[in-house]
Amino acid sequence: MTSHHSDTRRNALGQPIGPSLSHWTPPGAPPRGNMDGKWCRLEPLDPASHAEELHDAHRHDAEGRLWTYLAYGPFASLSEYRAWIDGFCRGGDPLFFAVRDKASGRAAGVTSYLCIQPAMGSIEVGHICYSPQLQRRTAATEAMYLMMRRVFDLGYRRYEWKCDALNAPSRRAAVRLGFTFEGIFRQSMVYKGRSRDTAWYAILDTEWPGLREAYEQWLDPGNFDEAGAQRRSLDAILRAGGGPSGSNGP
Repeated sequence: MTSHHSDTRRNALGQPIGPSLSHWTPPGAPPRGNMDGKWCRLEPLDPASHAEELHDAHRHDAEGRLWTYLAYGPFASLSEYRAWIDGFCRGGDPLFFAVRDKASGRAAGVTSYLCIQPAMGSIEVGHICYSPQLQRRTAATEAMYLMMRRVFDLGYRRYEWKCDALNAPSRRAAVRLGFTFEGIFRQSMVYKGRSRDTAWYAILDTEWPGLREAYEQWLDPGNFDEAGAQRRSLDAILRAGGGPSGSNGP
């Protein structure tokens, strides 16, 4: 193993210190504005514009699996869901967006930025709730790409994904999307009357250029056949390019 100790910066006391950020300027907060892609459009979540379509889409999840690892829901009625959006989703942190699937023209999922720390260059993606109508669709992955692209274009250094450590689908999604697993924070939260260990994942700004290239290759219309099936998976493209997914396991 090659040692990198000789490259470590040291202060006047001879103590090792981190890399200089003299070249970096803290970004602003992410704007509340649309993000437009080929397969989806992210729109600032609004009860009047989105509640009915989202509530209808969520009803396709008859068993309520969408809500197991979220701190809220399920919502028994449209009025209850609308009240939740109005009371919880109108601020700047979390900053919520509805995912509108361009194929159907309807809002079919929700995502947000949260734990927004411009001074640290750190931001998290979370509150992801994709209805069955959006899951495993190209639009679902493109929405995550659009969220990443905005924050790294703004100058953020770190993009986080955190989830209940028992939430296997979320953990698989983080790896597939190019996040690197960083560890488990034990007994970090209490929600719905139960304890939560939290799995942490992140993408760094230094990893973004290669990851962005992989996403754009995957999202290229030529990567999909006439039936809309992918020709190459995002994971295969990342592995071929030596991107973050190559070190994240299967």
